[in-house]
Amino acid sequence: MQLASRVGALTPSSTLAITAKAKELKAQGKDVIGLGAGEPDFNTPQHIIDAAVKSMNEGFTKYTPSGGLPELKKEIAAKLKGDQGLEYQLNEIIVTSGAKHGLYTLFQVILDEGDEVIIPIPYWVSYPEQVKLAGGNPVYVEGLEQNNFKITPEQLEEKVTDKTKAVIINSPSNPTGMVYSQEELKALGDVCIDKGILIISDEIYEKLIYGNAEHNSIAELSEELKKQTIIINGVSKSHSMTGWRIGYAAGNSKIIKAMTDLASHSTSNPTTPAQYATIAAYAGSQDAVETMRTAFEERLEIIHGKLNEIPGISCIKPQGAFYLFPNAKEAALMTGCKDVDEFAEVLLTEANVAVVPGSGFGAPDYMRLSYATSLDHLEEAISRIHQFIDSKS
Repeated sequence: MQLASRVGALTPSSTLAITAKAKELKAQGKDVIGLGAGEPDFNTPQHIIDAAVKSMNEGFTKYTPSGGLPELKKEIAAKLKGDQGLEYQLNEIIVTSGAKHGLYTLFQVILDEGDEVIIPIPYWVSYPEQVKLAGGNPVYVEGLEQNNFKITPEQLEEKVTDKTKAVIINSPSNPTGMVYSQEELKALGDVCIDKGILIISDEIYEKLIYGNAEHNSIAELSEELKKQTIIINGVSKSHSMTGWRIGYAAGNSKIIKAMTDLASHSTSNPTTPAQYATIAAYAGSQDAVETMRTAFEERLEIIHGKLNEIPGISCIKPQGAFYLFPNAKEAALMTGCKDVDEFAEVLLTEANVAVVPGSGFGAPDYMRLSYATSLDHLEEAISRIHQFIDSKS
């Protein structure tokens, strides 16, 4: 049977692929340390689990409104008000089956064939694929390492055409961990307002910020920018709820209604017990969120320096998320590899360390290492990489 052309151009997720390969080798008895996972290594906090169990025991296992429980929307609105000072009505919020589904649904309702979405490089692997699935064209703009992988307003303006529909801003960033300042966001926002471009603000890592960095939503900088922005967020990273699949979008009520209508024909509704769990996540204690953030920051402080001691590898210190994104081009050449893709493959098969090559993020000279695993595993992985490079050079 002939498959639809829309799936023929899809590139499989490199992060999921490397994780699957690592698990396969582990099943064969290999002592593989996986640094590819994009999820916290903590269990979901107990009070959240208890809320889900309670909801099921009380019979809350049926359909909910397609856009999510009103009670959960109220908690999301309260969270946005408390964290960013942003006021949203319930018809300006949709609960989705994960932030990824929120993005997918958003692109489906805003893009027509040939519309363009500006995507900064390095990018999260699913952005361009979701744009293409909606009939749109990804337009890339490179965030240079010397600018901490962030794009400038001049770069953004250069890429705008009469087909430009939206730009994606991911801060803190996956894969780089970089965070845009208020001033940088304002400058990018001015371009978007001037050109009439929708801003898609992916804030899924907002709670994982380190050092003196601060998270700012571009929507909080002015009422004009709020009207121009759709916020995408969720509880996957902040509350270690990756498998619960609850995210949300907040913004223009017309767009949110269209997303809700589409969801009614695709998912029907986000999983009901997971929605009750998320109510508890937002309404209950946030101590576990800070515990995780502190643990990630402690790991970062130790591992970042050790990584930069490895010959052929250099890494800017991230300000958020839980990834390191080092330049590994020289290390690849030192070990006889033609590029970082091959280097990552060899690290997995010969050094038993799984990393994600940067080509999946639009940056082929780099690789992504997740420090969402134990410090012992991290130190052993860094040691293995160091020893492997020393043995080959």
